[in-house]
Amino acid sequence: MNLRRIQSGVAMGLFASMLALFGCDQQQIDKVRQKARDVAAAVKPDNLLLRGLQAGVSTEAQVRAQMGRPAMVWQNPDGSKRLEYPRGPAGVRTYMVDIGADGKLLAISQALSAENFAKVHPGMSEDEVRRLLGKPTGTAAYRLKNESVWSWRWLEDGVNQPAQFNVYFGPDGKVATTSRSNDPATERP
Repeated sequence: MNLRRIQSGVAMGLFASMLALFGCDQQQIDKVRQKARDVAAAVKPDNLLLRGLQAGVSTEAQVRAQMGRPAMVWQNPDGSKRLEYPRGPAGVRTYMVDIGADGKLLAISQALSAENFAKVHPGMSEDEVRRLLGKPTGTAAYRLKNESVWSWRWLEDGVNQPAQFNVYFGPDGKVATTSRSNDPATERP
């Protein structure tokens, strides 16, 4: 059985289960349909997630239909937007989708890269880091040190070497420093 059939079966099963719970209330049915579409998009392989989307041609509505609901949307002063699509709670990719003021796709970029990590510098705010890298895989607060640490899993070689990038925020909510560590999910006890 191919992956597309499995995904379709999962989405339809979720839809049927929720439909049984909510009966015939059209608003609830529409919410269930949207949730099923979001679940299906969340488990799509990257090649299917991005297939057919073209800069300058695809609209924001087409991006959302293909990729699902973004985790975050940033509005820019010029009317353009940035949509964030992290690939799972422990995923190693986060796509940033830039939409122009005209509603057309400008670009799709993979945020978890060495180039983007190099842009993180002391003094950046939490919001600036989130806008650059997307939702962190994990966060931790260290009260005695009066700092918090955000971490992202990523593929250090771009293919199969998982690692972790860490950003340390001071008490003012600004970046103090960064580090790289081995991915704890792949370390053996």
